[in-house]
Amino acid sequence: MSRIAVFNQKGGVGKTTTVLNLGAALHRRGNRPLLIDIDPQGHLTEIHKNPPQDASRSIFGFYQDNKPLQQLQTDWEHIGQLIPSHRELIKVDSVFGKGPAILNRLRYGLETLEKETPVSNTLIDCCPYLGVLSLNAIFASDLVLIPIASDFLSLQGAHKVEQTLQALEPVLKRRVNRRYLLTCYDRRRGMTFEVHEQAKASFGKEVCKTVISENVAIAESPQYKKDVFRHSSSCAGAQDYDKLLKELLKADLINQN
Repeated sequence: MSRIAVFNQKGGVGKTTTVLNLGAALHRRGNRPLLIDIDPQGHLTEIHKNPPQDASRSIFGFYQDNKPLQQLQTDWEHIGQLIPSHRELIKVDSVFGKGPAILNRLRYGLETLEKETPVSNTLIDCCPYLGVLSLNAIFASDLVLIPIASDFLSLQGAHKVEQTLQALEPVLKRRVNRRYLLTCYDRRRGMTFEVHEQAKASFGKEVCKTVISENVAIAESPQYKKDVFRHSSSCAGAQDYDKLLKELLKADLINQN
């Protein structure tokens, strides 16, 4: 079982896109991943053709009503399973505080789920700020994947994530694996290469060799409720996400079965 939190303390860097398309890439290899939308904005949930409207049937029901995660899963054709988000999720930070019990809530929930229903890989789409929800994802995960949208503000957000992970190490009693992923990679812009070089200087070998190119098909596929492979399987964006999966598999950071 591999659990991957996709997180950056800046929005618009490709978190949802990466969860969606990495999940689809896994499905194409015979894997049925579980995708969890833990962002109150619910962008990942909106891509699903029939997202539930009732907050109690979303991940909010897990926090508010102690519903088992297994009861909140919905099938996602060509991808796997989804535990959807809901706008009510915004209440979690203020209602539940920041004690150790709430910070480990998702981890315990996933451990229970895995005993009842084997899940090979879980991908968590995080909200773009540090709070109860994103900390839940970090505490539950084996790997934090940090997208950087090839601009300096995204890079600053990634530095904040690195600082957060370092600060959490004494609490977690372990070093969380992390990988930094360059997204929106436009080879026509000099800034793209500057950001990439600065990322490598800051994060070294933890920067993915794969980059996700700026690609029309990636951007427009959610409009059609599709991942990039179903929308345009031969495009550069689809090839990039397939390369990313291969890189993570080779590094044993994601489950092959």
